[in-house]
Amino acid sequence: MPLIAPSLLTANFLRLEEACNMLNESEADWFHLDVMDGRFVPNISFGMSIIKQIRKTTTKVCDVHLMILEPEKYAEEFKAAGADILTVHFEACPHLHRNIQQIKSLGMQAGVAINPHTPVSFLKDILADIDIVLLMSVNPGFGAQKLIPHTIEKIKELRRMIEEKRLNVKIEIDGGVTLENAKAIVDAGADVLVAGNTVFGSADPKETIAQLKRI
Repeated sequence: MPLIAPSLLTANFLRLEEACNMLNESEADWFHLDVMDGRFVPNISFGMSIIKQIRKTTTKVCDVHLMILEPEKYAEEFKAAGADILTVHFEACPHLHRNIQQIKSLGMQAGVAINPHTPVSFLKDILADIDIVLLMSVNPGFGAQKLIPHTIEKIKELRRMIEEKRLNVKIEIDGGVTLENAKAIVDAGADVLVAGNTVFGSADPKETIAQLKRI
């Protein structure tokens, strides 16, 4: 069964506590929290203060995805806010190994995200040092986009790399995950499904999460 990580980016922020309570009662495994700076991606979302409030509502894993430049400046603050997993972008980190060391030294799991145009082969020298690879299956910055079809091939290639090295690295897919394409994503080798609009745009979010979980 895949891990399900609903993205709160598409939740109703006037009813954020209700959304958190719904996820706690659901079969969701992680809370996926997207942080955008308006520089690395063309949008601004939320930061440490919101994550701190969300952390108070849940004991589930808080999976923080940083779509920001210079993430090393804020890693300690995200740890203090309650991040269990901190994922940084390959494209935003010229000294990526140093970023990973910092995240691990703070007691968090370390993830590396890559944009749709970045080959998975670029990760071969860092793969043994991380816990998660987050494949962006849409161009980052906005929700409710359609999954880029080539993502399926990237998942398969990454799964082969992980198995050849006998590593315990999870593959997380973020962007355009739906009830219709989730099986193909999981069959290709994904472990974690991020779902924003599919969950929070549903008439019955808990049932939609349950359906994704049963893929």
